[in-house]
Amino acid sequence: MSKVGKLPVAIPAGVTVTVVDNVVSIKGPKGEMKQNFSNNIKIEVQGSEVILTTLNDTKQANADHGLYRSLVANMVKGVSEGFSKTLIINGVGYRAEVKGNELVMNLGYSTDYIAIIPEGLTVVADAAGKVTISGVDKQKVGEFSAQLRKLRKPEPYKGKGIRYETEVIRRKVGKTGVK
Repeated sequence: MSKVGKLPVAIPAGVTVTVVDNVVSIKGPKGEMKQNFSNNIKIEVQGSEVILTTLNDTKQANADHGLYRSLVANMVKGVSEGFSKTLIINGVGYRAEVKGNELVMNLGYSTDYIAIIPEGLTVVADAAGKVTISGVDKQKVGEFSAQLRKLRKPEPYKGKGIRYETEVIRRKVGKTGVK
């Protein structure tokens, strides 16, 4: 039995959770999410909590127990509060702006990079080089921000590139030129 899976998921006010044939539907003020789970875990709503229990004691069921509990907890948090990641664009001439459903980025290459914003995500870019990606689905927010960061990873000498707001770049000392 999973240590994480044993913990109940609290349902905040304004969020409704329904379970029909191991399909969990969650509605809240930020949006709606639906996820299909396998049949080796029993998911039930008791009062203001979601309880997950294993139906058999196999290795796969025990692995799924903690995973499904985390997925349900992230769904509940997503529809109630939402998720967001902030990227910092650092470099001379590096900038980003949102045009419709596209994010246009100038990252020092000969052409601008145009990223199409996935459905369900909102992107805000300001003049100071901050790009904030927010949405209901934690996986979509993380995946899109990782794809953007991969375009120009921060380099250790000058710190140029795209980094997460909480990321710390370990700086290296350059050449001194002394013989």
